[in-house]
Amino acid sequence: MVDESTKLGGLLGGPTAKKFATTRGLHTVGDLLKFWPRRYATREADLSRLHPGDEVVVVGEVRRATTLRNKTGRGSRLEVVLTDGVRDLPLVFFRPHGHEAKLVPGARGAFAGKVATFNQHFQMSQPGYTLFTELDEEEQRGLFPIYLRVPGLHTWAVSEAVRLVLAQVDEADDPIPEAVLETRHLPGRLEALRGIHTPDTREEVERSRHRMVFEEAFVLQTALAQRRARREAESTRSRTPREGGLLAQFDERLPFELTAGQTEVGRVLAEEMAREVPMHRLLQGEVGSGKTIIALRAMLAAVDAGGQAALLAPTEVLAAQHHRSITSMLGDLAEGGMLGSNEHATRVVLLTGSMSTAARRAAMLDIASGEAGLVIGTHALLEEKVDFFDLALVVVDEQHRFGVEQRDALRGKGATPPHVLVMTATPIPRTVAMTVFGDMETSTLTELPRGRQPITTHVVPEERPGWVARTWERIAEEVRTGRQAYVVCPRIGEEGDTVETDGPAEADVDVVFEQGPEGADGDEGEAKPPRPLRSVHAVRAEMATNPALEGLRIEILHGRLAPEDKDAVMTRFHRGDIDVLVSTTVIEVGVDVPNASVMLIVDADRFGVSQLHQLRGRVGRGGHPGLCLLMSATEAESARERLAAVAATTNGFDLARLDLELRREGDVLGAAQSGGRSGLDFLSVLKHEDVILEAREDAFAVVAADPDLTSHPQLAAALARRLDAEQAAYLERG
Repeated sequence: MVDESTKLGGLLGGPTAKKFATTRGLHTVGDLLKFWPRRYATREADLSRLHPGDEVVVVGEVRRATTLRNKTGRGSRLEVVLTDGVRDLPLVFFRPHGHEAKLVPGARGAFAGKVATFNQHFQMSQPGYTLFTELDEEEQRGLFPIYLRVPGLHTWAVSEAVRLVLAQVDEADDPIPEAVLETRHLPGRLEALRGIHTPDTREEVERSRHRMVFEEAFVLQTALAQRRARREAESTRSRTPREGGLLAQFDERLPFELTAGQTEVGRVLAEEMAREVPMHRLLQGEVGSGKTIIALRAMLAAVDAGGQAALLAPTEVLAAQHHRSITSMLGDLAEGGMLGSNEHATRVVLLTGSMSTAARRAAMLDIASGEAGLVIGTHALLEEKVDFFDLALVVVDEQHRFGVEQRDALRGKGATPPHVLVMTATPIPRTVAMTVFGDMETSTLTELPRGRQPITTHVVPEERPGWVARTWERIAEEVRTGRQAYVVCPRIGEEGDTVETDGPAEADVDVVFEQGPEGADGDEGEAKPPRPLRSVHAVRAEMATNPALEGLRIEILHGRLAPEDKDAVMTRFHRGDIDVLVSTTVIEVGVDVPNASVMLIVDADRFGVSQLHQLRGRVGRGGHPGLCLLMSATEAESARERLAAVAATTNGFDLARLDLELRREGDVLGAAQSGGRSGLDFLSVLKHEDVILEAREDAFAVVAADPDLTSHPQLAAALARRLDAEQAAYLERG
C-alpha cells in the first residue's frame, strides 16, 4: 500500500529518487506531495502573447525538424519548428539523441519551458514535452504546475513524477475532522493535494489552497488550545492589594489624573492578578502613552499582596532610569527598612551587569531575603545565582529586545508561576502573529497623556544636496530656539571598529542592530558591495566643519563608553549643557529628555521598522512638537517604500504589521522573532485572519471535547509532526 511514508525509490526509480533526495531533501511520498508548485502555466499558451522569461506550456504540432552539426564541428543540435496553426515557435535541443525519432513532422504534444530570445526571435531551449501518442490529449487540458528547480530534472519531469506518485495514493491522513470539513465546506486532504498538483482550473487550485490554509491554521490553533487549557489548569497565588496599603497611598500622591485608558487597563490587570491562574498580558502603547505608570501600579499591588515584582529592562540606561523615576515617584514609600520610613514602604533595588561586586552582593541579598519588593534590572536578573524570596509579578519592558527564553528564565524564578506583563511600543512580527492567533491577551493604550506632542517624520534622500543642507539648518534652528537634538548613526567608528553596531562590552547588550530586509543594499538582483555606514565619530567630525552648526555644543554617546561616562553625558544632555547628541542606538529606549525636539537618523534604511519607531519616540516628549528626519542614500525601492511607510504613520501595530509583511512572522512555533523561517507553507497571518478565527473556533471546540485528542489520532499525529520537541517546549513556555 502506498502512503505518505512510502519511499520514492520504489515508485520513481533509483536515479530520479536520488535527485529528489540529494538536491531537495525529498525522500518519501509525503515529502514529494509537500513540494508545492510555485506557480502555474496555462497548458495552451497563446504563441502570439509570449514574453521573454515566461514559463509556459504550449500545445502544438511539429512542422519541421532538422538535425544540424554545430559550427565547432563537435556535436549536433536538433532544431524544431512548433506551430499552433497560426504562429510558429522555434525549439532547440542541444542533445538531440532520443528526440530525433519522436519529434518528426506531424507529431503533436505539449511542450514546457522558458521563453527566451535568439537573433531577435522567440525560442525555447531543451523544453520538456509529452506527445499525445503517449498521453491522451484530453488529460493535457488545464494548468501545468511549475516547481522549484530540481537539478538534473526538467520541470516537466518533476510534474510527471508528482503525478505518477499521486495516482498511486488511495488515501491521505486528514487532520481535520469530518464534521469540520462539512461545516466549513472544505475538500478532503487527498482531493486538495490533487487540486494543487494536477488542477484543471485556477478555481480548483484556489479551493485546494484554501483548504491547506485552513489545515495549517487548524493544527496551530489546536496546539494553542491545548496549551491554553494547560495554562488555565495551572495555579498560582492570588495577588490582591490590601486596603489602605502601598498602592492606595501611591495613588493618593499621584500629581496627575490617569487617562481613561490607563484606568481601564489597571482594572483589567487587577482582576487578572486577583485570579489563581497566572496572568499573561501584552500592554501595547505608543512611546509616552503611560505604560510605565500602569506597570508600576501592578508592581505595587504585587508587593501589597506580600510578593515581589521584577522589571526586566534591555539596557543599563533604561534600567537606571526606571530605578531613578520609580524611586522618585514613590518618595518615602521607597525607603523600606530605613529608620522612620513609612509603614507601608518597600525597598527598590537595581541590579545590572556593571555594578561593583559589593553592590551586586547587597542587591542580591535584598532580593533573596524579600527586603526588596521592587527589583529593576537588566539581563543580570537572569543569572542562576539571583534568587527571589517570592516573585509575584514579572514586567518585561521593550519586549522586542528579549528572546522568549530570556523572559522564561526570569519567570521560572517564582516559587509559584508569577503573573507576567509584557510591554512594547512596537510589537515584533511574532507578537502580531501570536496576537492574531489569539494566544496573547492584549491591552492597547491609544490616548497620549497631556503634554505629549505629535511627531512628524520626513524622509531625506541624500541624492538631493539641498535637502541634506536644509536638514542641518533645521537642526540648528531648533537648537537656537532653545531646543535640543539627536543625531543617530548605525556604527561607532572607533579605530579598529569592524562591526556595524555597538558590540556588547559587558554582560548587558546596549544595542541590537537590526538590518533592513534587503541585506546589503536592497532589491534582488546583482549583488552590490555594502555601502559604507556612517559612524558617530565620522558624523561628529563632519558636523564640526558645517557652517550651519557653528557654535553648537556637540558630544557623542555610544555603548562602548564606560558606564560612568555614559551617565555623565546623559546627565549633561538632560541638564541642557549639550545641544546635539551624536549617538548610536544606545538611546533607542530609556532616554527621556523633554527638551529634545528633533532627531536625524543617518543611514535610516539600515535600521528596522521597530527601531526607527522606537528611536523617534525620544523626541516630542515635552511641550514641543517632535520632528524626525530619516536620511538615506539607498537606491533600493523596497527600502525607500519601508521608510516612506514609517514616515506615514506613528501607529505601533500598523508598523508591526508592516514589519510582518516585510519579514514574515518569524517561526510562530519557535524562538525566531522574525524572518524567513515561518514554519508555514500556505497560511499568512495578515491575509488569513478570518480563516484563523474560524479555525480557532473549531479547534477549541475539539480540544474542549477531547483534550488529549484520543478520538482524533490523525490530528494528534499532524500535531506531533508539526511540533518537534524544541518547538513544543517553546510553545509551552509562551
